[in-house]
Amino acid sequence: MNKVIKLSAIIILLVVLLASGCRSFTPSTEPAPAPSAPAVSQSEPTTTTPTTQPAPAPPAAPPTQPTPAPTIPEGIYIGNRAPDFQLQTLTGQTVSLSGLRGKPVLINFWATWCPPCKYEMPFLQQVHDSWADKGLVLLAIDIGESSATVEKFMTEFNLSMTVPMDTDKKVAKAYGITAIPTTFLIDKDGVIQQKVLGAFPNVAAIETELSKIIP
Repeated sequence: MNKVIKLSAIIILLVVLLASGCRSFTPSTEPAPAPSAPAVSQSEPTTTTPTTQPAPAPPAAPPTQPTPAPTIPEGIYIGNRAPDFQLQTLTGQTVSLSGLRGKPVLINFWATWCPPCKYEMPFLQQVHDSWADKGLVLLAIDIGESSATVEKFMTEFNLSMTVPMDTDKKVAKAYGITAIPTTFLIDKDGVIQQKVLGAFPNVAAIETELSKIIP
C-alpha cells in the first residue's frame, strides 16, 4: 500500500515538472519588432550648374557737355565785342551798351560843330523812326559838349533820337575815335559787325549797312 502511494506521488511530481519546463520555452506572444526602416542612401551631392547671368551693362556715358563758345575779345574792330559804357542821355536817362544786349545797336559819335555830322543827322533820324519797330536802338553819342548846346541843335533840326552825353570824352577814347562822324553797327550779341568813318550820303546807305545786324 505504501508503495502504491509513493509511486503515485512520484508520478505526480514528474508531471508537474514536465508541465513547468514546457511553459518556460513557449514562444513569446509579444509582437515581433518592426523591421527598421531601410537606411536612406546618402547619394553624392548633386552638382548644380550655375545659371549664366547676363554681363552687367557698361555704365552709361556721361552726357556730352556742349563745347563752350570761344571768348570774343573786346575791341573796336569788326568781330570784337564792343566796349561797354554807361552814360546819361540828354533827357536824364541812364543807358548802357550791356543793358541793350539782345538788340541790334547803331552808335554814332558826333558833335554839333561838325559839318558832316549836321549833314547826316536827318538821315539818322529817318532810320531811327522807320527801324524802331524792327528792334533797332540808335544812340547818337555827343562828344564833349554841354546839354544846352545839344538841346538847341536838336530843336533846330527837329531831332528826337536818343543822345547820350560823353562830356568827359571817355567813351570816345575807349572806341578810338579820332574823327567824326564815326558809326559802329553792333549786333544783338554785342559784337561789332561794321565800322563806318565819315558821313552817310543818304538813308539807303545806312539801311544797306543795317542788313549786317538785322536779318
